[in-house]
Amino acid sequence: MADKSNFTPDEWKLILESVTMAGIAVSAADPSGLWGLLKESFAEGTALMTAKTDPTTKPLIKAVVADFETSQGRGVARDGLKEKLAGLKPAEITAKCIETLGQAGMLVDAKAPDDAEAFKGWLRQISQHVAEASREGGFFGTSGAPVSDKEKATLQQISSALKLAA
Repeated sequence: MADKSNFTPDEWKLILESVTMAGIAVSAADPSGLWGLLKESFAEGTALMTAKTDPTTKPLIKAVVADFETSQGRGVARDGLKEKLAGLKPAEITAKCIETLGQAGMLVDAKAPDDAEAFKGWLRQISQHVAEASREGGFFGTSGAPVSDKEKATLQQISSALKLAA
């Protein structure tokens, strides 16, 4: 059963960053405007709350959620995001997020093999929820596709980076 103690501080920072980057990758791939961004951000938060209340959630995911509930944990994730994403354009942000997700996936494979599949699947699930949170195209998000082609491509890249079946 893996938790924060299985990782160095820098490794844990990468784990925390990966949770937020799972959503950012999709949002940056096909920006949906302010209302869409709010919906997508809410979808990411909902994924955290769902993991917290689900009794079947793996210990590593529970440890991540618990750290996000602290100002220190949120600060570590926020500072890491600022450091990695500062000055990047949306396409570059998506690529950086996918790269980070791949690094996090390899890290949990090596250090938390019993929780790795569930953790990587959870990251992929967060991305999927964000992609589905706001309809793409149409009029003020009331029509259009549930997931855009750019978002679908990003979801495939995320699955590939995490070494998960698409």
